[in-house]
Amino acid sequence: MSNITLLDGGMGQELLRRSSRAVTPMWSADIMLNEPTLVRDLHREFIDSGARVITLNTYTATPQRLKRENQLAQLAQLHQRAMNAAQEAIDLADCNEVKIAGCLPPLVASYRPEVSLSFEDSLATYRRLVELQSRASDLFICETMSSITEARAACTAAIESGKPVWLAFTVSDDHPEQLRSGESLKDALLALESFNTQATLLNCSQPEAISGCWSLLSKQKGPFGAYANGFVSVESLYPGDTVETLEMRQDLSPQQYAEHAMSWVRNGASIIGGCCEIGPQHIKALHSRLCSEGFI
Repeated sequence: MSNITLLDGGMGQELLRRSSRAVTPMWSADIMLNEPTLVRDLHREFIDSGARVITLNTYTATPQRLKRENQLAQLAQLHQRAMNAAQEAIDLADCNEVKIAGCLPPLVASYRPEVSLSFEDSLATYRRLVELQSRASDLFICETMSSITEARAACTAAIESGKPVWLAFTVSDDHPEQLRSGESLKDALLALESFNTQATLLNCSQPEAISGCWSLLSKQKGPFGAYANGFVSVESLYPGDTVETLEMRQDLSPQQYAEHAMSWVRNGASIIGGCCEIGPQHIKALHSRLCSEGFI
C-alpha cells in the first residue's frame, strides 16, 4: 500500500500552451468551452504519469470571474464539461484507483485577498459550486486560499457536502510564514483547526516558500502536504489579467522539482503534487523518485 497520495499538476498554463486559441482572461475556462478534449487528454497524461487524484478544471469557472467576462450563462455547462473530461480521462486510462477532486478556488482572483467577497457572499457562491461539482467529486480541495475568511467560507460549504475536504493555503513567496493576506500561517491553521478537514496543504507558492514554513505545517495532526507552482513571481497578476503577465521559472526542471517535493516527503508529507507550470513530466519524475525510494 502506498504511503503517498500523488496529485496531478497544473492545468491552466499547460492547456494554454497546447491550445491554438488566443489567451483570454477566462484562462482554462475558455479551453473547457472550446477545446474540451485538450482537458481530457491532459488529465489522462497526469494519470499515466502516476497521479491518483485529478482536480476538476473549474478553477476559473466561478460566477464572479465569468460575470466579469460576460460569460455567466456558461457556468453550469463549464462544470458539466469539466466533470465529463475528468471521468473520460479515467475511463481511457483504465485506472480505477483515480479519485476526482472538486475545486473550490478564490472566487474573484488568485493571490489578491483584498478583492475577495465577504464571508456570507463567499459562502453562498461556494455552496453553489459544491452543488454543481458534487456528483462527480470524491473529495473537495479548497485551494489557493489567501485569507482566513476565504478559507472558512470554502471549507464550510465543502464540509456540508459530506465528502472529504482538503484545505490548501497559499503563502507569500517573500514571507512564507504569512498568507498572501498578511495574516500569519500559524493563526490560519489555528482558526481552521476546528473544521476537522481531512488534510492540510500548501499550494501555488514557490517551492522554496513552502519549505520555508514547513515546520508550521508539519505540526498538523492529520495528513499534510504541498503542491508548489513554477512561477518566477505572481506580483504582476491582477484581476482580469491574462496569464501572459506571468513568467515560468527556468530552474525548475522535472528533476529539480522532484528534489523539492521529496524533501517534503522525507519530512512527513503524505500528499504531494504540482500546481501552475508543473506539468506531466514533473509528476512523472516525482512518481519515479517515490517508487525508487520505496514510498510507492
